Amino acid sequence: MDFSKYSGMELIQIYGELLSKMCEDKLIRSKNVTGDLGEYIVIDYYTKTKGLPKLQFAPPSTKNIDAISVNGERYSIKCITTNTTGAFYGIEKDADISSLKPLFEYVVIIKLNEKYQPEFILELDWEAFFKHKHWHSRIGAYNLLVTNALIEDGKIIYKKL
Repeated sequence: MDFSKYSGMELIQIYGELLSKMCEDKLIRSKNVTGDLGEYIVIDYYTKTKGLPKLQFAPPSTKNIDAISVNGERYSIKCITTNTTGAFYGIEKDADISSLKPLFEYVVIIKLNEKYQPEFILELDWEAFFKHKHWHSRIGAYNLLVTNALIEDGKIIYKKL
């Protein structure tokens, strides 16, 4: 689409109308547009791809997870545009994996490009997440840094050609 003919204020109005329509169509569910779009793309991709579990959105405000498979497996979905995920709360610093009940079975990382198209979708199980988690002292929670080692320990679900 060519938006060059629109003024700044017209673009803002178009953006607002687009956000309203995406909310109405349940493409986004909050003010976190990038995160919501990532969740929508992942759930849509898993549900439509043969051999992958069918996912559905977790109820709003469900702690630690964003989707649930039809078999009851819990998924945390993190959408990134850089190589660092958002925070994973609920795990004490330096906790031992054997002392914890898993918060989810899988974490799925989707990386979007500047046009909100997926670059890749990567799935990690709880053990791989725990191995690669990184303490972020400023926010007091863990996150993941997408490195070659993390990718090797995960499963590529989708990669843009």
